[in-house]
Amino acid sequence: MRFAVLGSGSGGNSALVECGGARLLIDAGLSAKQITLRLQKLGIDPASLDGILLTHEHGDHIKGLKVLLKQHRLTVFATPQTAMVVRETGIEGGVWKTFETGQTFAVGGSQIRSFSIQHDAVDPVGFVIGGSDRKLGFVSDAGHVTHSMTECLRGLHGLFVEANYDDDLLESDTKRPWSIKQRISSRHGHLSNAQVTSLVRDIAHPQLGRVVLGHLSSDCNQPDLILGRLRKCLADMGHDHIGLHCACQDEPTDWFVL
Repeated sequence: MRFAVLGSGSGGNSALVECGGARLLIDAGLSAKQITLRLQKLGIDPASLDGILLTHEHGDHIKGLKVLLKQHRLTVFATPQTAMVVRETGIEGGVWKTFETGQTFAVGGSQIRSFSIQHDAVDPVGFVIGGSDRKLGFVSDAGHVTHSMTECLRGLHGLFVEANYDDDLLESDTKRPWSIKQRISSRHGHLSNAQVTSLVRDIAHPQLGRVVLGHLSSDCNQPDLILGRLRKCLADMGHDHIGLHCACQDEPTDWFVL
């Protein structure tokens, strides 16, 4: 099992997972051109994708979907509400398959468990991909770490999770009005460094090998802040074997093998 992040941030989000013989794109928030170029950089032909999993309908997660579906006959997996909202924007083509939040379904030899998250979207979800031998958790935009979300993310071998902002940097930011700051830090906004550290502390175990952090705000977070915080937390727990990495907006990561 391996995964890579094509890009992550307010300008667009997309990731790639290979598991059980299935090749899956999670979100298509970069332009179709950039998704294609970054897939090719990883040695992947977009036409070889077995499916696109959508976490939610916001533009930075679906921006390239319309053109991708014109260029390739791909299957899109989404909840019924997300699929409806996305298709109402004029996105056509492809094969659409829906799943209910909380449902587990298969794509090829890969098992995908969906779970509800809190964000200001119509029906946002996270995913756990894989089986009993290897599991990757994927949480993009989420405003609050719920008990059920934490339980779904136990026993992982790899995790992608957003770490959008540092509390102090957000509070001192002069570019954002108070209302936007309130939205970001609300239970339906984004995850802070403190929330992510608490989540990782709760689910860390000896077999968790990799945590990749995404959606870092260019103004209200810095990689060294979240990486330093997590390294100390994990070292204190005796889990300093866990590899940490911050994905960025402008280029794909290398492959992470679990």
